[in-house]
Formats: sequence, structure tokens, C-alpha cells
Amino acid sequence: MTANETANGDGVPSLAAATRVWARIGVLSFGGPAAQIALMHREVVEDRRWLSEQTFLNALSFCMLLPGPEAMQLATYAGWRMHGMVGGLVAGLLFVLPGAALMLLLAALYVTFGALPLVQALFLGVKAAVLVIVLEALLRISRRALTRPLHYWIAAGAFVALFVFDAPYPLVIAAAAAVGLVSGNGSGTAGEVAQGGASVSHWGTVRTILVWLALWWCPLLLLEFVFPGQVLGEIGRFFSVLATVTFGGAYAVLAYMAQEAVNGFGWLSAAEMADALGLAETTPGPLILVTEFVGFLAAARDGAGGPDLVMGAAGAAVTLWATFVPCFLWVFAGAPYIERLHAMPKLKSALDAITAAVVGVILNLSIWFALQVTFSDVTRQEFGPLRPLVPDVTTLDWRVPVLTLVAGLLMLRLHKGIPLTLAVCALLGLLLAQA
Repeated sequence: MTANETANGDGVPSLAAATRVWARIGVLSFGGPAAQIALMHREVVEDRRWLSEQTFLNALSFCMLLPGPEAMQLATYAGWRMHGMVGGLVAGLLFVLPGAALMLLLAALYVTFGALPLVQALFLGVKAAVLVIVLEALLRISRRALTRPLHYWIAAGAFVALFVFDAPYPLVIAAAAAVGLVSGNGSGTAGEVAQGGASVSHWGTVRTILVWLALWWCPLLLLEFVFPGQVLGEIGRFFSVLATVTFGGAYAVLAYMAQEAVNGFGWLSAAEMADALGLAETTPGPLILVTEFVGFLAAARDGAGGPDLVMGAAGAAVTLWATFVPCFLWVFAGAPYIERLHAMPKLKSALDAITAAVVGVILNLSIWFALQVTFSDVTRQEFGPLRPLVPDVTTLDWRVPVLTLVAGLLMLRLHKGIPLTLAVCALLGLLLAQA
């Protein structure tokens, strides 16, 4: 460790030293947001003391309130804190790019070879493991999110709205936010609100928002103008909405994508969505890179004939732009106001309610995945206003419950990691496919 890599709490290293560390974090950031945040904490707080413990925790709380991947946004904030916007861009991009490059390669291989019997057999086990991965995420998030009796009711209401009534995901999130606002106690003093805000330039914030909105929207609008009515425009619009409303991380993203990308646009199947999550779990970077896989498949399969890998790469690029540029907007616009935001109880109450609703969203996702992977025929039946998913029990694939039981034993009982669980289940799926 060199001298310029060591500093006291809230010290500032050189940009070059920070860049080397952010590159290492980006390559090693496996294991989901909890592992990624722990890795960042060790690198920038414990080992180098570039940020103080309190600064890191305040930033983490702020990033968990934002839509999008909290670990990537935390890296962006830490880079911004030390080196301004340039530092934030370096940290955020290096956190995403290694995983994005690998996901691009995996998506291309999947489109080219995914129909082979060997590949399908391997992914049978992956799909079963994904069911347990999502269930484990549900248990972890519910322990953190359901802190009041009202939160349990919000989670239950979100699940019923999505699974029973097939309500739109953005509407569920908006309703949860409204309940949170109404139930907020409104406490907090003027002194608290003013804390940390005196040096903030409001015109500077407006300028930041306008610049990043232009960076986000202008390329997508140009795409619509040059290629009107094409799939790339649809991808840009869809993932821009996704980036705005998906509070709660990648699993909440999957729930919305399942509703729209699979059932609405028909870009890929439910089984392929499960494959996408399995691949995202094995690559570095944020799990939200699963969206890149979806964008690649949507664009690659848009034309007549076989898959077009060039179009797939274009779809992946549009997806990444629409997914991650808003993350920089949220962080750069909101970072100067961290203390002020923490002193607004009604806003915090609304965001806590959204987090509670995400528990219901992920429960809906868990059941949706389980039905789609276990049964080959699942349809949405209509009983008046009710529109639940109903499987044809005669289409049960007996191998899926067996593989899911193995995955559950490995993850929930023996506490094995996701890579080992995926590998074991993939090999077992290959063996059972021969049965």
C-alpha cells in the first residue's frame, strides 16, 4: 500500500490510486449487493480509511432509498465524495463494466447455443437453483423491510394486487408510497432539516439534473427519430421506466420485467428469464445486469431469420444506457442533500413503505418463477376482477422439485454460496435430463 493510498477518515487519495482500487472492486464484486457492499467497506473504510464509518453508513442509507442498484450507487457516491463528478463516474463505471462485458459474451453464447439439448439440461438445474436464490432474497429483505405492523399489510397488499389482480407494478409502488406519506409522523426539527444543507448550491443541483436528463434522454430520442417504431426504441423506453420505478434492487426489477418483457413484449420466455438471473448471479457487478441479457435477446431476435448478434449488442448497449445513466443522475443530484433527506420523516416513511411493498413484489416473483419453471403450461385465468396464474398440473416436470430441494438444502440449510449451488444443480440437471 503506497502513501497516497492511505488517509485518515474522509481523507482524499489520488485519483489514480482510487481508480486502481475501483477497478479491483469491479472485477471482484461477485455475490450480490451484500457481498459487494462488504467488499467496498473493507477497501475504502477499513483498509485505507478514505471514508469514515459514519460517512459510509450515511451514504449506504441514502443509496438504499434510490431506485436502481444500491451497491453501484454507493461506489458512485464514494467516488464523488473523494474526487467530484469525475471520481463518481470512474467508480460507477468500473463497478459495472467488467460484469457488463462478461454478460454480453454470455448473452451472445446463449442466443447462439441455448437451444442445444446439453445447454438446456444444464440450465434446468440453474432454473431450480434460481427459485431458492429468490426465496433466500425474499427472507433477507423481509427481515430488513418489515419493521412495523403496517409494513406487513403493505407487503400483503402488494402481493395480492400483483398475483391476484395482475395490477401494474408502477401503480403498486405509487400506492405504497402514498400510504407511507399518509402514515408518516411528520416529526423533525428545522435545525435537522438545515443540517449539511447550507453549502449546497440549488442552482448547481438544477444544472446537474438538466445535464444528466439530457445525457439520458437525448440519445434515446435520437434513436426513436432515426429508427422509428423499432425494437431499440422500445428497449430504451422500457428500461428508462424501469430505472425510475424499481425500488428494492434486482429482484424487484425481475418482477416488473416478468410482467412486461415476458408477457407484454414477448421478448423472451419465463424460463429464459430464470436463466438470465442464474447468469447474472455468476458474474461480477450488480445483479441488475440481468437487464442487459434481456435487451440483448430482445434485439437479437427482432428480425427475420436467425439471431443477429450485432443487433443484440446494440440492444445491450441501449439497455445499459437506460439502466445506468439514471443512477448517476440520482446520485449526483441527491448526494449533497444526504443529511437533509435523513431529516425528512415523511419522505423516509414513504420510502420505507415502498421497501415493504417490494417484499410482496418478490413473493409474487417467487411464485411466478416456481410456476413457470415447474409446469410447462401456465395461464392467467379471469374470474371477474381476479386474474390469478393457474398451472396445468398434468404438465409438471418432476425434476424441478427434486433440484429445488437440493438447492434449498445447499443454500438454506448448509449455507453454501450461490456459485457452488448453481454448479451442483447444473450438473444434477444434466444427469436427470438423461433419466
